[in-house]
Amino acid sequence: MQTALASPRPRQLERRRHNRMRLALLGRYMLADRKEYACQTIDMSPGGVSLVAPVKGAVGERVVLYLEHIGRVEGEITRHTGQGFAVSISATIRKRDKLASQLTWLGNRHELGLPEDRRHERIVPRNPVCELRLESGRVMVVRLIDISMSGAAVSIEDKDKLAIGTSVTLGKTPGKVVRHFQGGMAVEFLLSLSADRFDDALVL
Repeated sequence: MQTALASPRPRQLERRRHNRMRLALLGRYMLADRKEYACQTIDMSPGGVSLVAPVKGAVGERVVLYLEHIGRVEGEITRHTGQGFAVSISATIRKRDKLASQLTWLGNRHELGLPEDRRHERIVPRNPVCELRLESGRVMVVRLIDISMSGAAVSIEDKDKLAIGTSVTLGKTPGKVVRHFQGGMAVEFLLSLSADRFDDALVL
């Protein structure tokens, strides 16, 4: 008498269908209580992602991710890891196909000799005056020196410079202070600006 073979579990099928790519992308995630935390991907496929995360949600909890170069991704926490947790991505077939293309490009751009994205290109905005808001609600008016898709340099007096790591919102774009320089400071955006917005008429 032959014994029927057990059917593969859905998670096993997902692993076979989507090869995980080692990829370090910065981002943020929001748990069910709507609190947000910074994170970084360890590896990712169109079906799932493993994260370095300071706060582990519950297994089965819904989570919303905002990843640089990728954008918004939703899913469910499937397991905890030593550094954070893993997420099973919920997406339509069309969204998964788009993710697959994005991941392939991100993972292979160096090996294929492709140019970097416009992350490091910098432009001078037509309207350089911008509001910088702190989490406390304090608002400062600053002058933009230049902008890239990943951040901005702002002119500010030494006495008004904020500590490195301070969370800020530049215009409507969230970020954090990453370094100081003579006459100003640099702000890194939590999520890179989209290419279709990136020109000298940009309003943050």
